[in-house]
Amino acid sequence: MTRHLLLYNIGQLVTVEPERMTAENPLGIIADGAIRIEDGEIAWLGASSEVKRADFPSHHWMDAKGRLVMPGLIDSHTHTIFAGDRADEFEMRLQGKTYLEIAQAGGGILKTVTATRQADKTTLHSLTRQRLQRMLNLGVTTVEVKSGYGLDFDSEIKCLEVLQELQPDSPVSIVPTYMGGHDIPPEYQGRTDAYVDLLCNEQIPVVAERKLAVFCDVFCEKGYFDVAQSRRILETARQHGLKLKIHAEEFCDLGGAKLAGELGAVSADHLLNISDEGIAALKAGRTVATLLPGTAFYLRIKDYAPARKLIAAGVPVALATDFNPGSCVIDNLQWIMALACLQMNMTPVDVIKAVTLHAAMALDLQHDRGSLAVGKRADIALFDVGGYNELLYRMGSNLLNLVFVGGQQFTRQDLVNSLA
Repeated sequence: MTRHLLLYNIGQLVTVEPERMTAENPLGIIADGAIRIEDGEIAWLGASSEVKRADFPSHHWMDAKGRLVMPGLIDSHTHTIFAGDRADEFEMRLQGKTYLEIAQAGGGILKTVTATRQADKTTLHSLTRQRLQRMLNLGVTTVEVKSGYGLDFDSEIKCLEVLQELQPDSPVSIVPTYMGGHDIPPEYQGRTDAYVDLLCNEQIPVVAERKLAVFCDVFCEKGYFDVAQSRRILETARQHGLKLKIHAEEFCDLGGAKLAGELGAVSADHLLNISDEGIAALKAGRTVATLLPGTAFYLRIKDYAPARKLIAAGVPVALATDFNPGSCVIDNLQWIMALACLQMNMTPVDVIKAVTLHAAMALDLQHDRGSLAVGKRADIALFDVGGYNELLYRMGSNLLNLVFVGGQQFTRQDLVNSLA
């Protein structure tokens, strides 16, 4: 790590800092900007003309050469830890099979559960680290990772322990989420309430006591966990000190969004079928709406989540990949950003906020990342474009030049070598 660094000659320094954001400058951009990093944090930022080499002789000076600099991207909803694959389901989907039909035929989440249960920690560690490296290679500096492919005590704990062991040496900051309520395991089919008892009485207390997760999530959906069961899981998690997330309204309007707002969940995710009542509940509960357009795209769902309606209602909207082995095998957050523009009519300004400040809010981390301000972590991405509009315009190309994670610098070549 370069302890003291000054990055200057930045074409657009996109701060996404609320104190700098105005109607005329909605991303708080500093033209021809500069930023000073000291001991892993942002020490100063402003115009390049305001700094002189003589004032900082001990700093390493780096010329950005007019490139775009912005906060490191945050992927606030992923299922990155799993074993096996479901490539056969891709063809089934092309033949017209639905998500639920594939699950009923023995595919879906439970197929990945079998592979994940059989995998040892060394295998899961290696697979997950490789996936996180690929995300970093795209400018992502913080990744939320859910368990939920174990669905029994030992396997869920195994996955969360792997995430805990990865964190000290991971170049990406990991936010672990416990999601024992991802599906009903085979041994509890037809006995969902008994499985909820197991989660609430045995798994959640241990996860919380051992501090293996920050959040608890549940799949509140027809055929999975109903509103009452989801409420019990989330209320138990809150009693044990875990923060709340919820998969809601992906396939139907079951009422998960209203539950999220009522409980003050940090985020409600998916929301393709959210009602006006659900939107109002998110607004009242100060709950972030995390939208996952890659999943709608991958499943060939015609109607995407109503991003414009959520934004108009004043609900903060985040974007994430939902990277998982079945319904969205997409780990490229840059591509998700472009998809949100094309399919949900989000503007480039909306999208930049959605993968920085609002994504940090979806993880309750806005106090130290998601925007560029003095005292925040030096999580910074530098792209080979002159401005943020071009970043969205040039979809399909990885335009990352280099990235800083807590002040540690990784060049594209470093990242390519790490994946070799």
